[in-house]
Amino acid sequence: MKLREYQNNIAIQAAYKLVAFGCCYLSMECRTGKTITALSTADNFDAESVLFITKLKAIPSIKTDYEALKPSFKLDVVNYESCHKAKGKYDLVIIDEAHSLGAYPKPSKRTQEIKAICEGLPVLYLSGTPSPESYSQLYHQFWVCSSSPWKEYKTFYKWAKAYVCVRQKKVNGYFINDYSHADKAKIDRDTRDLFISYSQEQAGFEVNINEHILSVPMNECTGKHISSLRDNLMVEIDGNAILGDTPAKLLTKLHQLSSGTVITENGLHLTFDKSKAEFVRKQFAGKKVALFYVYQSEAELLQSVFPNWTDSPEEFQASTDKFFISQVRRAREGVRLDTADALIFFNLEFSFLSYEQGRNRLVSKERTAPAEVYFLCSDCGIESKILDAVHGKQDFTLSYYGRTGK
Repeated sequence: MKLREYQNNIAIQAAYKLVAFGCCYLSMECRTGKTITALSTADNFDAESVLFITKLKAIPSIKTDYEALKPSFKLDVVNYESCHKAKGKYDLVIIDEAHSLGAYPKPSKRTQEIKAICEGLPVLYLSGTPSPESYSQLYHQFWVCSSSPWKEYKTFYKWAKAYVCVRQKKVNGYFINDYSHADKAKIDRDTRDLFISYSQEQAGFEVNINEHILSVPMNECTGKHISSLRDNLMVEIDGNAILGDTPAKLLTKLHQLSSGTVITENGLHLTFDKSKAEFVRKQFAGKKVALFYVYQSEAELLQSVFPNWTDSPEEFQASTDKFFISQVRRAREGVRLDTADALIFFNLEFSFLSYEQGRNRLVSKERTAPAEVYFLCSDCGIESKILDAVHGKQDFTLSYYGRTGK
């Protein structure tokens, strides 16, 4: 397998950084070839045994790249949930989608497990979105490595005293510390030698992502349910109660109702309005479509309207008539959907990561047609407000590639 020139150059630079600093972060945009570049880096580093930690759906493609590259090292590939089972002796750890370790102020259990695995080992980080919502998300990513640039700060709280302007924010009626306002300039000074960033534009991608916001007329009952829940903090549908008795729960239920489904107080999945799914069926007839949903009740609705569906990226890529239907968090990273004519966000999360990584599933070096991405917003729901909020967070990621947000 022959690497592109930029991939080979990055792999050489990254190997030098691993030797010099004990860690390196490949901040390469989606579809620029992070995986093959990382494997080549390990080869240049003269690694003999490598552990590659990734998302479950990405494992098949990583193994395919490894077999195509035919490097000299032995490779173990595990998903995050199974990383504690990795018992081999390794001389390099590659952490794919490393931003998933960025929770703060306390590290997740997953992050603690990976820190134990990485003890004393060089670490190669991979992500197209290193800090999707706050630069504070970088602390625990580097914390797992013994060569962290902040190893003198044993906890996030100690690091935050030097790097974060701590503010107060109100959540569910209580004031809590907000650690999201980190000092970007100071962080950049500490980490600039560790990062290698590469954009799709630098890689020569000519494909544009065209975003479309589609307003979907919903049945009258949907607007009434939303209004009733918002005004009365409860609504009854087919004899089943739905409560919004806390601010967080109210937001979740309004979110669900907006797409015509809801999970009731007793755990029942209700579908009361198929307008969104029927809109897709009519407007995208004859198109090869990938659909992202948020809630399980939406999956059930979509699967009933599109019986010829699959949640296997490989099966979808090879097909001519399948509908790809997946929860956005399961498919936003490590999979290719670039044979689709359109990607549709049936519903949206309050997550820039899901937005940015999800829409890039359509992009690849081989694709020449524009990537058409659609966001379905019901005419009475809250999806458009979610999209506005998500767009407002994008500058954290774009800054790595020398661009500014909208």
